[in-house]
Amino acid sequence: MANATRTIRQTTLILAKPAELYNALIDPKTHSAFTGAKATGESKVGGVFTAWDGYISGRYLKLEKGKRIVQEWRTTEWPKDSPPSTVAFTFKEKKGGTELTMVHSRVPADQADSYKQGWIDSYWKPLKEYFEKKT
Repeated sequence: MANATRTIRQTTLILAKPAELYNALIDPKTHSAFTGAKATGESKVGGVFTAWDGYISGRYLKLEKGKRIVQEWRTTEWPKDSPPSTVAFTFKEKKGGTELTMVHSRVPADQADSYKQGWIDSYWKPLKEYFEKKT
């Protein structure tokens, strides 16, 4: 029997251009700068990455500069028998910045609430602060 999973959908407005936000999520140096934790990776389709000092790892499935990122994604707390999840980020220019929409699918159901809050605390808040300091 397959493990129960959930999908997390979040949308936030960040004071940055779509290309800047896209770069912040895939460039290890910028990613490390806004999170305060080490990130590594090769920003190309098929390239692997890590974030948050190795807590997150994955592989890039699709990259459309300034428009879309799709990743295979898991953490060190991932159940051993669960396949990786998929995270898709889309970027839409809006008045006042970029609307970032994230859809995180195939998240183990018993971990979904933790990851839902984790995206807010570990990504959206630090990204907003990072770009607000740059203006």
